[in-house]
Amino acid sequence: MTKSKSEAEKFNLAVELIDAANSEDTNMETSNGKELPKELLYSHRMSDMLTRYDFNADDAMKLALRAQHIQRWKYPRDEYPMDRKGYHLWRTNLYTFHANTVAALLVKAGYDDEFINRVKLAVSKKSLQKNLDTQLLEDVSALVFIEHYMLPFVEKHPEYDEEKWILIIQRTWNKMTDKAHAFALSGSIRLPESLVPLIQKAVAEI
Repeated sequence: MTKSKSEAEKFNLAVELIDAANSEDTNMETSNGKELPKELLYSHRMSDMLTRYDFNADDAMKLALRAQHIQRWKYPRDEYPMDRKGYHLWRTNLYTFHANTVAALLVKAGYDDEFINRVKLAVSKKSLQKNLDTQLLEDVSALVFIEHYMLPFVEKHPEYDEEKWILIIQRTWNKMTDKAHAFALSGSIRLPESLVPLIQKAVAEI
C-alpha cells in the first residue's frame, strides 16, 4: 500500500515544481546584485509579500500566489493584436494557461480536486471582489507591483503624462481592498520615493 504524502510533503513538492517551471525563464532580472529568471524572482516576491501582508494564509493561497505568473513568457503579448480587444483576449487566455499549468503540477504533488480547483479559481482571477482568494491574490499582486515594478514601468513609458499615470495608479488602487490600501500607506511596503507625490495625488482624487 502506497503511503500518502503529508500536507508538508505535498506543499514542499508543489513549491519545488513551481520554482522549477519558473526557473526555465530565459529572461533575467537583477535583484540584490544577482541575476535570476524573471518569473522565478516575481514568484518569490509574491510569496514574500504574502508573508508580510497575511501571515496566516493557508497552503492553497501560498501556492496560488507563487504560481500567479507561472511560465508567463510562453504567452507573449505581441502574439495578439495590439489593441484593446487583443489585450483582453491575451489576458483571458493567459490566466487560463496559468491556472491549467499550476493545476497539472498540483496533481503531481498529490493534491485533490477540491484543493486544485480552489487554486485554479484564484490564479485565473475569477470572481474578483466576490471570491476572497482571488481578492487576496489581487491585493498582493498590486502591492508587489507598487513596491517592485511601478518605477521601472514609469521609466519604460516616458511618453505618458501625469494624467495617464494618475489613471493607472487609480485603476490599481481600485482593485485593492481597504486593508491593502492601509498596508500600502502604513510604511509596510517600500514605495518608490520619486513617485510618492504622484501616488498620494492619485489616491486623494479617488
